[in-house]
Amino acid sequence: MFLSRRCLRTAAAAVTAVVALAAGATTAHAGLLVASAPDCEAQSLSRTFLPWWDIANYTALSGGDFEGAGDGWSMTGGAAIADGNESYDVGGSDDAHSLSLPAGASATSPAICVGLSHPTIRFFNKRRSGGWLSPASVRVDVLFETATGDVASLPIGFAGNGGSWQPTSPMLVVANLLPLLPGERTPVAFNFTAQGADFSVDDVWVDPYGRK
Repeated sequence: MFLSRRCLRTAAAAVTAVVALAAGATTAHAGLLVASAPDCEAQSLSRTFLPWWDIANYTALSGGDFEGAGDGWSMTGGAAIADGNESYDVGGSDDAHSLSLPAGASATSPAICVGLSHPTIRFFNKRRSGGWLSPASVRVDVLFETATGDVASLPIGFAGNGGSWQPTSPMLVVANLLPLLPGERTPVAFNFTAQGADFSVDDVWVDPYGRK
């Protein structure tokens, strides 16, 4: 599936910003994301989005099925785990929950390792309020660690649709230009913010290495 023009423009601007950050850094210092990064070798991969003609291998983002207590996720503005699973049941037929994001609410994921080969993120979302013509979306920001140990944030995409569950287009994770972990990998986290309407989000998956 192709990225939208809007996502491509966002990704290009973000790449420029990350390159500038990398160019200005001279000494690496481990920070919060590095300290909380999981075992990069423990990622289990599957072609989750093959029904949508996406042959990439994805790994589930920790807690991204929202079937547990939301451990590792930070939620603000009324964001909460709610009843109702995405309709395709890619995580399993027994799944029964999703992330509720009222307008203005945000949720930030735990850290996950990504490599240097253009990784992407995809998930399912559904708009729960607002008309078809209302400018509403879920904004996705990637949180990454600079070489100085600071955590920075960049927008990587927007997802908006009607009142039914749909998979998003792949969103390019551009913060992978700063390898701070062994094996040319870096820890990132993701922030999801509902803009202009209430949304539900479910089953967040990351292609950590990009298409082979």
